[in-house]
Amino acid sequence: MSFIKRNIPNAITCGNLLCGCLAIVKAFEGDLVWAAYLVGIAAVLDFFDGFAARLLKVSSPIGKDLDSLADMVTFGVVPGVVMFQMLRFSILGGLTFFEIKPSTPYLNFIPYIAFIIPIFSAIRLAKFNNDTRQSDSFIGVPTPANAILICSLTFNALYVYSVDQPISDDLTIRSSANSVLLGSFTESFFMKYILNKYSLITLTLIMSFLLVAELPLIALKFKNFKWKGNEIRFIFLGGAVVLLATLQLVGIPLVIVFYILISIINNLLNKKKTT
Repeated sequence: MSFIKRNIPNAITCGNLLCGCLAIVKAFEGDLVWAAYLVGIAAVLDFFDGFAARLLKVSSPIGKDLDSLADMVTFGVVPGVVMFQMLRFSILGGLTFFEIKPSTPYLNFIPYIAFIIPIFSAIRLAKFNNDTRQSDSFIGVPTPANAILICSLTFNALYVYSVDQPISDDLTIRSSANSVLLGSFTESFFMKYILNKYSLITLTLIMSFLLVAELPLIALKFKNFKWKGNEIRFIFLGGAVVLLATLQLVGIPLVIVFYILISIINNLLNKKKTT
């Protein structure tokens, strides 16, 4: 019984890893929406493995290392692959490995910029494991937050059609082993201004930097529920609820961006108080 008890958190962590493996398969098949769903499920499991370890009062060096290895796959490799596929789509107009190459040869290499994300995720996870300052809060953007931001961009792509309309009216999806064809998606606002190659490359570079940046982020742990001392937390939670209530899945990346921005504002306000 004690053996089972000790390994319940590790089993949950392995569920996180399994979701990451499945998300990679879905991303390479071009089904980026399901890849995003799997990352979301993995994020829930990532929370509950630590919660289960504290609840059962079990911990081990193996559990800590296993958690980092699982996070590297799910929250490091998966967002890199998803970004790779989004860049391929923005340049080649398809999400497969067997597309007609663009007339400008250098464009073939642009999607590979996406794999900066797994590299910096690995650096961040190694740094996090050895940084005693991050026991109660984060310094730099956590890998799950980065993965959720990048992968949830696929929901923005689907936002171009109304849920009240048949999908065939505005969005054509043809599923096969390795292809996804999007109709008016290519003419949408998101494709032009958010999911174009320049925006995606910029996002890749900025988020890779923020993974390892010396940027303190607000801790969402409440010692009490009074307004005083928790102002910034309540403001963030209120803003997050508004974004998710009004935009639903489309609001997910905006919640992550809001979290980073409000942390920066909080840091600036704290510096002014100390000077």
